[in-house]
Amino acid sequence: MKRFASQYIITNSGPPLKRGVITADDNGIIITVEDTEGNLKEEHSTEFHNGIIIPGFVNCHCHLELSHLKNNISKGKGLGGFIEQIRGTRELNKEDISSAISLADNLMYKEGVALCADICNTSDSFNIKKESKIKYINLLEVFGLDPEKAERRFAEIINVAQKAKELDLQYSLVPHSAYSMSLTLFSLLRNKSLDNKVTSIHFMESAGENTFLTSHTGSLLSSYERSGLLPPRMETAANHTDVVLTEITNSGNLILIHNTFADRDSVRSVKNRENLYWCLCPNSNLYIENRVPPLNLFLEEKCDIVIGTDSLASNTQLSILEELKTLQLAFPDTSIPDLIKWATINGARALCEEEQFGSIETGKKPGLLLLQNVDLINMKFLPGSFVTRLI
Repeated sequence: MKRFASQYIITNSGPPLKRGVITADDNGIIITVEDTEGNLKEEHSTEFHNGIIIPGFVNCHCHLELSHLKNNISKGKGLGGFIEQIRGTRELNKEDISSAISLADNLMYKEGVALCADICNTSDSFNIKKESKIKYINLLEVFGLDPEKAERRFAEIINVAQKAKELDLQYSLVPHSAYSMSLTLFSLLRNKSLDNKVTSIHFMESAGENTFLTSHTGSLLSSYERSGLLPPRMETAANHTDVVLTEITNSGNLILIHNTFADRDSVRSVKNRENLYWCLCPNSNLYIENRVPPLNLFLEEKCDIVIGTDSLASNTQLSILEELKTLQLAFPDTSIPDLIKWATINGARALCEEEQFGSIETGKKPGLLLLQNVDLINMKFLPGSFVTRLI
């Protein structure tokens, strides 16, 4: 049994506790959370830390299997250029890919992630996840613009799903994006995802997506042409709202990823879909488009915000804390309690894992992290703020 106290504890089940005490068993399960009302009595069995104790982070969007592409993709090329570079990168051998995945998994755990929704186009990460200290929700992603190849593309992801099932890994079948899916492929996927607890889709990540969907022109079309992937017959949804409201299963939670170019009309339109979460990955957005998502818009529209890191192809590290610091830098009115809420309990709810993760409450096993070198008076991160794992 261990006892932890700190200047503040953000439990997500009430206001931050000043000099509270957490008792956890040797397996990390929370036994008690004590509100001392700031009057902490010194006890030899209690570890006191100068900082803020929070639950383990929830990463709602990652591509672990792209970890071998770190430092291989140029910044600032826009989404079309980024996609072309991903396609044009020579794949390493399986051992190198596996080694990069293992290293990224370990570093993400060290950075405080307890739960992660990870996009999978292959089974490359499965064996590592089976042994990981992080719990993964595997979102098996399908894409393909050519309606004539939809059956084949769907069969490929079904094969990946079979491997996940054999390893008893939790998974859902999900679409990549509005701009990378034929309507035929959307239909196949929708019929096989009627019982999804969690679905995700890359959403309004670039300025060119609307142009591509409405008129089949623009930078994304040019990218497909240069890559030789433009199908003889185009069959796409008319817009992002149609995709969310009619092409994707309405079962369970839906996580919209990136949202870098979301506008108020689109936000209001898609909110007709219940159980919607908005995942922000600001460091990836800066890497690709040199732009952060419109956080104030999401707050004004009372959207449920969650946080992701995206991949090491579009980020320098898989650190939720660095994502939060970037958001605070761009939007200085944000405070630590709100940022932590998005990165913990909101993420746990989005992934239907709030019974164990996201808050510090009796009976849960969320992991415990210590935020240090923070502005405790104004509840703000500092450039040198860092996180260490207690449990």
